This record gives sequence, structure tokens and C-alpha cells, in this order.
Amino acid sequence: FLLSKDCEITVEMNPGTVTKEKLQIYKDSGINRLSIGLQSTNDEILKELGRIHNYKQFEDIYEDARALGFNNINVDLMIGLPNQTIDDVSKSLKNIIQKNPEHISVYSLILEDDTKLKNLIEEGKLSLPDEDTERAMYWTVKNTLEKNGYNHYEISNFSKLGYESKHNTDCWNQKEYIGFGIAAHSYYNNIRYSNICDINEYVKNINSKDFEKNVIIHEIQEKQDKMNEYMILGLRMIKGVNEQAFKEKFSKDINDVYKKSIEKLINLELISNEKGIIKLTKKGIDFANIVWEEFV
Repeated sequence: FLLSKDCEITVEMNPGTVTKEKLQIYKDSGINRLSIGLQSTNDEILKELGRIHNYKQFEDIYEDARALGFNNINVDLMIGLPNQTIDDVSKSLKNIIQKNPEHISVYSLILEDDTKLKNLIEEGKLSLPDEDTERAMYWTVKNTLEKNGYNHYEISNFSKLGYESKHNTDCWNQKEYIGFGIAAHSYYNNIRYSNICDINEYVKNINSKDFEKNVIIHEIQEKQDKMNEYMILGLRMIKGVNEQAFKEKFSKDINDVYKKSIEKLINLELISNEKGIIKLTKKGIDFANIVWEEFV
């Protein structure tokens, strides 16, 4: 493969496992974008989450990365965390904005089954903010970052101008991508698939030329599936779905396919449709899951 001069090559990292030496190797290897999983600048919250790093470790790694010349850095934060307050969120934002990263992602906590955190919450040993507080956290994030020069371009992502994540944006625009190596995911020819996670099995299959054994098919999309997904992904983007782009991609008028759903969501004030652009309203951002469910 020939890489374009402006090719975006990202590595995700945990502040507790990366070192300056590793950063130098990343730099020498051609990696030009870092995504650092911080989550919070509050060490107590990090400890409750089971994270193996503290805020000081993040600061050290961030400064090392800047010193080595990395000029495209994303920082991941989370809201809706156990015992987290709006003040905690504001302090995290203030601290990170002072670092001036090019990109900030802010996700709401999703509890996974069979995890220590979920068990602690179910046992009443930890408590989560209520829904109203979590939404207030989200709008604190949005308002604060926008006031500080970050463009809100996807429901959970903010960037300085020109620093939107290229790979993620391609995913939200339903463009194809190919993943190499164990556990890598791909979307190609309307098929979503991944590679197996066992490295020994992966290598064994390659050596025996049983390449198909390394692939797990997750979905083979029909046209309706692809249109539904296009709507869900497109409505994650703040700019929304362009009716003309939909027609060019699928050779169908969007209103012929989704007229009832669009009218319903407009009446609920969850989406707007102005000059052929369908996008979430302010209310729709808070109830985005209800919007997406219309296209499942």
C-alpha cells in the first residue's frame, strides 16, 4: 500500500502503560496521531473505575509526546461516572483545555456485563449520577468546549478546525476500511467482519494457508440494512444527513423510504429538516437513542 502524505496514523494508549521510549518508537514508526485514554483528571474517580493510571502520569506522557513533536493528540474523557459531579467534569475540562489538545472525545459511561464496576453498582457500593445530572454534564461539556474553540462535529467528539478524526469520520460516513492483524475489524463489499483474537491460532492458520479460519463474519448487509445504518451513523454527525447525498448513494429519495419516521421525529422535535439537511435538534441530542431506534 502507498500511503498519502497526509495519511492519519493513530495509536490508542493508556497513560499507565506508555513510556517516553515507546513514544519515540511510535514517532520513528510514522505514527502521527495519539489518542490517550484519560477519562478523568480526578484520581479518586480513576481509582474507582479500576484505571491503572493517575492524572500525573497522563500529564507526564502528554508533555513527553509534545516534546517529541506529536502535534495531533486526542484525549478521551467520560461523563456519568460513579460519584462524579458536574464540578468534577468542569475541572477535568479546564485542566485538559489548558493542555490544548487538537481533539477531545467525551463519552457517557456504558456498563458492561460481568465487569467489576457493574457488580459494585448493582451491590450498591457505588452510585451513578441520575439521568438529569448526566445530561447536564453533557451540555457542560458541549458549551465549555465550543467556547474554547472546539468544533462539535459528532455527538461525542470535538476538535480544533481541521483535526477531525479521519478514520472515525469515514466510519460515520459509511466508507469502507480494512483491518489487518488479530482482532482487527473491517467493512468491505457490504460485509462487516473481524479477525480472530487468538494470536497463536491466527499465526497457525496463516502458516497452513487456512486464511478463512481467521475471519469472523458479523453482517452481510442488504440494501435496506445499509440505508438504515447510513441514517443512524449520519445522525451521529452534528451536520446531519444530506438528502441529495442519500439519493446519490442509494438511488432512492430519502422521503420515499423514511417519510413516516422523519415526520414522526420532526413532530417530536427530535430532528429538523431544513433545505434538505436532516439533523438532531438540541432535544434530539439528549434523546438520540430514540431517534436511532427509528432506523433499526
